Amino acid sequence: MVLQLLAGLSILVIVHEFGHFIAARAFGMRVDKFYLFFDAYGKKLFSFKHGDTEYGIGWLPLGGYVKISGMVDESMDKDQLAQEPQPHEFRSKPAWQRLIVMLGGIILNIILGYIIFSGKLAYFGETQMLNTYANNHYGIAVSEIGAKAGFQDGDKVLAINDKPIVYMKDFNSNQVIFSNNNSAKIIRDGQEQTVQLAPNMLELITESKREPLVTFAMKTEVDSVLPESAAEKAGLKKGDVIIAINDTSVNYYHKMSERIIGNRGNKIDMLVQRGTDTVAIAANVSDKGTLGFINKIEDQDQLTEKLHYGLGESFLLGFSRSGSALYGQIAGIKALVTGKINAMKSLTSPIGIAKIYGAEFDWFTFWTITGLLSFVLAIMNLLPIPALDGGHCVFLLVEMVRGKPLSDKALMRAQVVGFVIIMGLMVLAVSSDLFFK
Repeated sequence: MVLQLLAGLSILVIVHEFGHFIAARAFGMRVDKFYLFFDAYGKKLFSFKHGDTEYGIGWLPLGGYVKISGMVDESMDKDQLAQEPQPHEFRSKPAWQRLIVMLGGIILNIILGYIIFSGKLAYFGETQMLNTYANNHYGIAVSEIGAKAGFQDGDKVLAINDKPIVYMKDFNSNQVIFSNNNSAKIIRDGQEQTVQLAPNMLELITESKREPLVTFAMKTEVDSVLPESAAEKAGLKKGDVIIAINDTSVNYYHKMSERIIGNRGNKIDMLVQRGTDTVAIAANVSDKGTLGFINKIEDQDQLTEKLHYGLGESFLLGFSRSGSALYGQIAGIKALVTGKINAMKSLTSPIGIAKIYGAEFDWFTFWTITGLLSFVLAIMNLLPIPALDGGHCVFLLVEMVRGKPLSDKALMRAQVVGFVIIMGLMVLAVSSDLFFK
């Protein structure tokens, strides 16, 4: 987890800072330092100098920075600012050039996210779970959050907001999550009808850690029994269909699973359909909430569809996916600011990001998460908080309107305030990952 986190963030930070770097150099500004991670207290792991710039790796893995000569930044270099402005300094350049420099990192992160999304589609393609599988078999299996949204087990969903639901991922599309007026066309109990869904989908999904609203339903039929498992000891056999647990009917696999997990470490009584007979079986559920059998999935070859894209198609589709990811981040921050979602349940620190990467490595997952984080980093840096790129942009826009810059003293004070805000958000995010998730 840690290595993937460091690798992913290193790529994002280097690209972000390179955006500032190339923009500054393009306008003739001198860049004194280009660092991955922070060389706090002057300590660093590695460095070398080329031209006027020192390149290096710091010891504190909380991001990175470029130090542009004559700019009020996190270095708080008062000595340099006390001297007369030089032609190569940030403060000597027109406001519009400085604005482009501050936007350079954000722009490159958006471009990187787009390239990752497009390249991933071109190289891997994608496998999508088909909603038609659910509609042709037992309908959908509804999570707790899906039930609150307005769905029921066994529903066959044809469309949401008049848009056909082709893949299971479409249930969690931006069109559904960020709309306050969702309606679904479904077949329920054999009758086609339209149902109104909950208006607070974003809040529901956020509180459920983005748990899928639904998945496909399937009946509980034993495909194989694990050796030495509780299922084997209880006498479960291939082809058995579990129809009840402790006198409670379990029509679907997910309902059976919920009952099993709820009885972890306990003995349960099951009714099993075996051919034309109904058999009573007692079993001891493990402490992990398992019996030890693999469920049968009917017509498994119809469950998913592998999609392949050419390079041009991948980059067109990547543009759409990138726009959707950016929109999702903006809408999420808006919902957070307006109080529509709980900050303590939605903020994520590097601890949470490491968990998302997971303990197992594969390139598909790594690039998926890194691409999404590139968009997250771009939008977060655009926030109008002093010390972030967005804060600098606000000050530059104010300067362009009033015709003169804010004083260095005011900018330094704002930098300190911004640093405190950022550290406060980091503490909240870490607390969220440790205590609320």
